[in-house]
Amino acid sequence: MSLALDPRQRAMLQEMGVRVWLPAAAADLPVAAPALPAAVQAAPEAPNNATENVADNIATTVATAQKALKTSAPPETGETVASTGVPATDVASLDWPALTQAIGTCQACPLCIGRRTAVQAAPDAPRLADWLLVGEPPDDADEQAGAPFAGAAGQLLDNMLKALGLSRHAGSGVAAPAAQALATDTAAYVTPVVKCRPAQTRNPTQAELASCENYLRREVALVQPKVILALGRFAAQGLLQGSLPGLAGTPLGQLRGQIYRYQGIPVIVSYPPSYLLRSPQHKARAWVDWCQAQEAMRRGG
Repeated sequence: MSLALDPRQRAMLQEMGVRVWLPAAAADLPVAAPALPAAVQAAPEAPNNATENVADNIATTVATAQKALKTSAPPETGETVASTGVPATDVASLDWPALTQAIGTCQACPLCIGRRTAVQAAPDAPRLADWLLVGEPPDDADEQAGAPFAGAAGQLLDNMLKALGLSRHAGSGVAAPAAQALATDTAAYVTPVVKCRPAQTRNPTQAELASCENYLRREVALVQPKVILALGRFAAQGLLQGSLPGLAGTPLGQLRGQIYRYQGIPVIVSYPPSYLLRSPQHKARAWVDWCQAQEAMRRGG
């Protein structure tokens, strides 16, 4: 697999001080890897001792959410419920405004306890895109922004998208759900695998991933991507746990380098930007994954 870099991309690499290189032979890397974009290599690194501010007023928000759950808990019918009053079977019929509202009011699983706001694709996200990126569970910065990949992780993501001629923003000032200022082949729709950050930071359970997968499936149907990039272990689980038993115990590194399928669409697994900020030595491997995704899209899967 190879990715041809046009003069604009090569100029970008040179300007940011990154050489086009051939990596030493390694078990899990191609003999000749594509050039690592300078914007990716030059992105700021996160300090190793960085910690999250868990949540403000945890006691108040948890008590409020628990009270709400007691009064409006999902019905115990044995059918997966994707939001309060919206069975999973009905999510497939939701348009963009209805889907946004359903996610924003969802109380289907304990992840909603103590959340300040649901984290969804940004209002200016393209609604039709050849690329769909699924990120890890929201962090504090994402929750404050109400959209995924905020802060330094978002800057790194934008640099990687730019290196492939892509953008996750439909256009300046675009806020209408139907807006589409980008051509689909240059558009990337970005969404988190789960939409809520609980007040007490923890990993989502498989049941919680399955609950949010109802929304993810509908997003995929509406966006109509040609390739899906799963950025992180939980992103991969949310997409693939139904078809790959035992996926939860598989290290992320072992999931790379293969093409999976979700709703018939090719899926490539790679590192989340937050991890690359902590471990910049893996940016080159991530770039290989992104190039593999582009090649899969060009081949039609």
